[in-house]
Amino acid sequence: MSLPTQMRFIDLPSFGAPEVMRITTGPLPVPGEGQFLVRTEAIGVNRPDVAQRQGTYPPPKDASPVLGLEMAGEIVAVGPGVRDFAVGDKVCGLTNGGAYAEYCLLPAGQALRFPKGYDAVKAAALPENYFTVWANMFQMAGLTEGEKVLVHGGSSGIGTTAIQLARAFGAEVFATAGSREKCDACVKLGAKRAINYKTEDFAEVIRAETGQGVDIILDMIGAAYFERNVASLAKDGCLSIIAFLGGAVAEKANLAPIMVKRLTITGSTLRPRTAEEKRAIRDDLLSQVWPLLDAGKLAPVIDTVVPFEDAAEAHRRMETSGHIGKIMLRL
Repeated sequence: MSLPTQMRFIDLPSFGAPEVMRITTGPLPVPGEGQFLVRTEAIGVNRPDVAQRQGTYPPPKDASPVLGLEMAGEIVAVGPGVRDFAVGDKVCGLTNGGAYAEYCLLPAGQALRFPKGYDAVKAAALPENYFTVWANMFQMAGLTEGEKVLVHGGSSGIGTTAIQLARAFGAEVFATAGSREKCDACVKLGAKRAINYKTEDFAEVIRAETGQGVDIILDMIGAAYFERNVASLAKDGCLSIIAFLGGAVAEKANLAPIMVKRLTITGSTLRPRTAEEKRAIRDDLLSQVWPLLDAGKLAPVIDTVVPFEDAAEAHRRMETSGHIGKIMLRL
């Protein structure tokens, strides 16, 4: 396959507002051991992209400095040691940076085939959210059938994924969101009750709805919700923290209920995980979740699709928090 020597990518010459991003050109990356090069067709926009652009979420030293953690497209070159994929395959995957570009390197262990009937936009909307939710809600918190789950930010990309996955595996789901429209979207996706955090106290609602509390909370707010999260958990419950939109330091928090209720508090961020850990998540997704996507029992919720050249518009949309589901770039 004849490839160009140069590609367009979105550069970040300085930190700041969305306008600091610039389209520029540079050489195509060369796939190394266990990698392949993908011609990008669609890209998912995520909160970490916004944080990196603002200067608060630096990439790991061995990662591409180019923005973007998930994408989908066609394999155009393979590196040594790649066995399960070939040139011409359509794949989506979790990148180690570099997705905001016409061509992107993707580790084979973080790649997934398109689900049946999916185009690149739908496929690119999957990796970051499904890796994150599966790792935190299933692998770490150990969600099982019949348990009760509270998902904060239920209308976000993570939230819409978590609601659907928890319901698909037999859990009863509650969610928080910031408007009636967003709450309605959560209920439509399978939440038993959606709580408008601007007009209701979620801890009071959970107590009234469940009596004993929920078994798992997937939380992206952090400090601002910490004590109410602890109050909302049942005995032997688990609080899984995946972001700190409401701060990372919980001052004067009462820790006694953690002991009394035998609670587990855990958390993780996806990007620093090892290649082996990401491959293990990928393998679980292929065996446990991809059949549900193939059958149409799960699907990404897509809010907005904008051209690659309008990445600043996508970031502005993300920063308003007005979206329901994923914001996507299309090449």
